[in-house]
Amino acid sequence: MADANPSAAARTPQAFPMAKPGYGKKSAPDQAPRTATDFAHLPPREAQIAAFVDRLPEGAAMDAKTLAAQLPAYGQAACRTALRRLSVAGNLRRVKEHLKGDDGAFHWVTRTYFSRTARDDAWWTAVLTGEVPEPPATPARRSRAYAALAAVGRTDPRMTLSHADCVALEPLAAAWLERGAGEAHVVRELTAGLPPEVHRAAALARRRLVDKLPPEQQRPEASTTLRLVECVVCATPGRPEALPGGLCRDCRGEPLPDAPAALTPEEVHAKAALLRAINREPERNHA
Repeated sequence: MADANPSAAARTPQAFPMAKPGYGKKSAPDQAPRTATDFAHLPPREAQIAAFVDRLPEGAAMDAKTLAAQLPAYGQAACRTALRRLSVAGNLRRVKEHLKGDDGAFHWVTRTYFSRTARDDAWWTAVLTGEVPEPPATPARRSRAYAALAAVGRTDPRMTLSHADCVALEPLAAAWLERGAGEAHVVRELTAGLPPEVHRAAALARRRLVDKLPPEQQRPEASTTLRLVECVVCATPGRPEALPGGLCRDCRGEPLPDAPAALTPEEVHAKAALLRAINREPERNHA
């Protein structure tokens, strides 16, 4: 087969277009380490595109138009076909998730879960219904709490925090996020109403994080993210188990489950004879 190395199609760019925050690529959990034969089960085109996608960062745009712009060898139609085949092969699922945004409201976002390890429908259903835990954050990525603290100084230089300050205050900021506050809310509370001069930014941030901690929210006992799989071809949503291979029934070319099969001529005559016999029963009973 053709070389599955992404250089066969295009090198992964240093600044690949990113989707809107909360959208785009999301790596599936529990994947095997990367090897040279990860996509040997795929045709050459799909193997090349899969190897390219595997190296994209979290949150990268995953639509056919964006991929085609980065892969000179393939147009949008080819990329759409490749995404469908990768879904059927078990390497990706397109998913709608109901998540809370920084404004406190819930929104539907669309993500493309990608796994370099091909998985069957049962595994994907378990992951998307919450039976398999999400992957831990990699050591190279800082938490949302750390990111919020690091952004405080960019909003107001008087509250600039060092790396050590952010690490020390990270658990306090994380408690805010766990209670429904967004990163923007944390930044606002740490920069609002400051005195003309701030001599100890870390101490002031600590006091505000403790004193202004939001109240706990009432949560359902079994709180899970609501997820619906989206058909990779037509975007029809449904429960994970209802879209095997990531495709809806129509795009799989299957008939409706309750559609009656066509009767043979012999079966038609037999049913007609049965109905005539049933209709004659009252006549015999009254004879």
